[in-house]
Amino acid sequence: MALLRFLLLSGCLGLLPWQVQAASFPERPLTMIIGYAAGGSTDLQGRVLATVLEEQLGQKITVSNIPGAGGAASASMLASSIEQGYVFQFGGSSVVSIAPLLSPASYDPDSFTYVAGLSLEQPAFVTGSKRGIQDWPGLLAYLRATPGQIYVSQAAEDRLIIRALAKREGLELRTVPTSGGAGMAPLVLSGDAVFAYSGGTHTGYTESGEMRVLASLADTRLLGYPDAPTLRELGYDLGLHTMRIVMVPANTPAEQVEILADALAVAAKDPRFIEVTEQRIRQPVLFMRGDEIKPMLVRQMQEYRTLIDDIGLQ
Repeated sequence: MALLRFLLLSGCLGLLPWQVQAASFPERPLTMIIGYAAGGSTDLQGRVLATVLEEQLGQKITVSNIPGAGGAASASMLASSIEQGYVFQFGGSSVVSIAPLLSPASYDPDSFTYVAGLSLEQPAFVTGSKRGIQDWPGLLAYLRATPGQIYVSQAAEDRLIIRALAKREGLELRTVPTSGGAGMAPLVLSGDAVFAYSGGTHTGYTESGEMRVLASLADTRLLGYPDAPTLRELGYDLGLHTMRIVMVPANTPAEQVEILADALAVAAKDPRFIEVTEQRIRQPVLFMRGDEIKPMLVRQMQEYRTLIDDIGLQ
């Protein structure tokens, strides 16, 4: 009888059952997964995004930090989640386009539905002021003179790039993995590590002079650091073109994905999100609908697979 009343009501309103479900989504709190430890640039940006989304969706959003394997650990959990639309991951696209190529993963690009892209990542190689290294040539000279220095890694993408660079330049490095920018910063600031990968945490230390950007890993020079050359300008056919994205399990209903995407489109224009993205972590805001993201990721996987084969990493 209850089902009959539901169908009759839906018919009177001119709605199909799935339309009623979509119209009521979300009916309960949501969870944003971040695949890095608290305190880094992804966490900082994600928490502001969660606050803005709460206002758009009318539900509480809990931020859950699940660090491990540069975001791959949380992606594995998301891929198997049955919480359709109520659990989503915010973070770098490389967790899909690069990470599965370098180590076994329980997911692939088809394991997710991509809701939206929000900003272009601005990855960099950075050093601490205590080391006194001024530029990329100075770094190479130091590393050649003192083999075995520490490089701090955060994710699969920078490990791919640094292994390619080390092979090209004949460098002997000790790579120390961390679970995000919050783990990277103390090692660089103390001088224990000579240089490191940073996805944005460095912006909190460059203005004070505690860190220096040596090179851009993006295809272009970095927002806020126009004097730092790209790797291609330095003579390497290497670079990363990644963005911060939101994704959900592949089985999430399309109607719920659309509601999330519409809320994210509004959030991308919110002054609070723009401020944390462009002023604090220095990434350009760029909203992209989900249907554009998967083809981009598949294309990037093909490019990175070719790079891996060319430099013999597998």
